[in-house]
Parts: sequence; structure tokens; C-alpha cells
Amino acid sequence: MRRWLLLVALIVLALAFWRLRGDANGSGAFLGYVEGDLLYIGPVEGERLARLDVEAGKVVTEGEPLFSMATPVLDRQRAEAAARLAQMQAQLENLRASMNRPQQVAVLQAAVERARAALALSAAEYERKRILYSHGNAPKSALDQAVMARDRDKAALTEAERQIEVARMPSRNQEIEAAQSAIVMARAQIEQIDTRIARQKVVAPAAGVVQDIFFRAGEMVVAGQPALSLLPPENRKVRFYVPQARLVEARLGARVAVACDGCDKGLWGRIYFIAQREEYTPPVIFSDQERTKLVFKVEARLEEKARDLPLGLPVQVRFAPDGAAP
Repeated sequence: MRRWLLLVALIVLALAFWRLRGDANGSGAFLGYVEGDLLYIGPVEGERLARLDVEAGKVVTEGEPLFSMATPVLDRQRAEAAARLAQMQAQLENLRASMNRPQQVAVLQAAVERARAALALSAAEYERKRILYSHGNAPKSALDQAVMARDRDKAALTEAERQIEVARMPSRNQEIEAAQSAIVMARAQIEQIDTRIARQKVVAPAAGVVQDIFFRAGEMVVAGQPALSLLPPENRKVRFYVPQARLVEARLGARVAVACDGCDKGLWGRIYFIAQREEYTPPVIFSDQERTKLVFKVEARLEEKARDLPLGLPVQVRFAPDGAAP
């Protein structure tokens, strides 16, 4: 018997609750509560949390530091990239110096002149020995030595001329251009690493209140995993439920009056979301009695002083007349 009485009492309470949801205290207001769309902020790259600059409940401005991640790997990568850049710059200076050494070219030109003089001397000696040998006044070995001396000096002249050509080769310009391109790439790599290091110092993307802290200094945070949550004032909203009989009164962009125990008067918001499907649906086939239990979720952004209401606070919401302030 007691079980049946308890069941009847629960049914009565449930019916009373449904009535209160649609019409709080018979005043035409809807019961709701304050919520917020939180910003979950985490690092771009996973690392150890080095420093936490805020605590839960702190009001921060846009751009204010929130936390910093350790960057030991990135620091080593930057040092390596900087050393590689210094090496490339030294190589470029060496290539440029080789293009601007007229003294070296002058030395090579002098070597060519010396080789020509030696060839002229050996050629004259060869001609003299050839004539002597043809008249039987010189042995064959002397003529052979003159031939070898002439050929040697001819090869030396060719080598000296080739050295000047190599010193003036236009391919050295291509090497310089390649070295310059490598330096540009090295600098871009350093800038990329600097950007990654800077992004590990996370700042507030908007002004708001720090709601929760999920990690402390010294803990590992995976890339994209939130380290804290932030609630901008413009993301604070009120959620309430409207019965289907009064759903036609709800319009996107319409103003609603918001009231709560102990709150200032004149609080208001603006509807920005109306659910397209009902909540807490009864059986598929609705009777006239069951249809009155259908409710639709509606959300309104809080404006002005209403943005100071705490999350989870129960409120009463009323539709404002057309063109009238709540």
C-alpha cells in the first residue's frame, strides 16, 4: 500500500514540475538556468607545462599571458639551425671572395707569360738541335731531349691558360646564387622555429573569466588538450524550455527578460537559438493531452549587466513585448 501511495506522490510531483517548466508560478515565465560557451585553451604542441600565470576565477584581458610550455627540443633545434646558417654564410663569403681576387688572376696571368717564354726557348732549342742533328753535328739523344723539353713547356702553357679560364668561369655565379638560396631557407627555418617557440607562450584570445584549471606546472599536456577554460562575457547565456503551445512567441533575435532571486532588475538577453525538435518526447502518437507536455529548448545570449550572472544560477525568463524593453 505504501508503495502505491509513493508512486502516486511521485506522479503528482512530476505533473507539478511539468507545469512549473511551462509557467513558473503561473506568471507566464519559464524556468531556466545560466550557462556559458567555454573556450578550452591548450598548447599547439605537446610538452611539459612550465608556468601557469592565472588561477580559476581570475578576470583576464585579451592578450594577457595564461601559461607557458617548456621548449627544450625547440631550443636545440634553433641552435642547430643557427649554426647551419652561420656555416652557409661563411661559405657564401668564401665564394664571393673568390670572384673578387684580381691579384690571383694576375698571378695566373704571369704564370701564363712565363710558360710562353719557356715554350719559346724550348722551341728554339729544339729547332737548333734538329738542324745540328740533320748535319750530323749532334747526337740523337740531344734531339730527343729538345723534343721532350718543347712538349713539356707546351703542356705547362696549356695548364696555365686553363687555370685562368677556371678562375673566370661563370659557373661560380651559379654557386653563389645557390648559396644565397640556401641561406634564405635557413633563415626561414629559424623563423619557423621562433614562431613555434612563441606559440608555446599562450595568451588569452579574448577577455573573460578563467573557469577551470586542468593542469599544473610540471605536468605533461598533449597538443590540443585544454590546460584551462575561459568564459568570455559575450558567451554567457540562459537556457530555458518553452511548451509547444507558446513556441510561436519565441523568435530569433527577440529580447527576453531575465529575473532571479536577489538579482538586479532590468536584466535581459536576446534569443539566438530555438531547437527544431522537441525535448522529453512522449509516445510517437500524441493525444491532445500528451501534446501539452512537449517542450522546446531555447537559448538567449545575456546582455549588459546580465553577463555577470554566475553559471548554473536558476532564473525566470519572460518574452518581452514587440519593441518594448524587458
